Amino acid sequence: MKEKFISFSLNRSLMIAMVALMAMGACKSKKKAVQPEPAPAPVEQTQPTPPPAAPEPTAEELAAQKLESAFNAVAAAGNTAMANQSIEQTLAMFSNQDTPVLIVIHEENGIKDYDEPTTIRKYLEYLKDTKKNLNYISDIRLDANGKVSELELRRK
Repeated sequence: MKEKFISFSLNRSLMIAMVALMAMGACKSKKKAVQPEPAPAPVEQTQPTPPPAAPEPTAEELAAQKLESAFNAVAAAGNTAMANQSIEQTLAMFSNQDTPVLIVIHEENGIKDYDEPTTIRKYLEYLKDTKKNLNYISDIRLDANGKVSELELRRK
């Protein structure tokens, strides 16, 4: 009987130990469930910085854009009357009809070679005759009144 008592008490003690372990494990999980979770650390709210606004175009850039479209209008004019009207509108953007127009034909090491200097009136007449605008504005200078006083062109 003694043997039975020992095996019975051993089984019983193992069972009690298992129940105790389970109870302890259950208590821990209850504790975790009952305890409120700590509040998350305050996150510094940073607003995303908006992308930098595009810089405002300068007076020279605006004048260059207007001149490019005016040159294209003169070159693409359907008849002589329309071309002459476009030329007169374009000449109003210049300080005078003899404003120099320099066309760069070659540049090396910062030294520029120019075609024969011309005036804006002659250049516009050239555009009217050839019906091709083969140059783009590389440099433009404005006078105090905001009118073009010098123009430098380059081959496209």
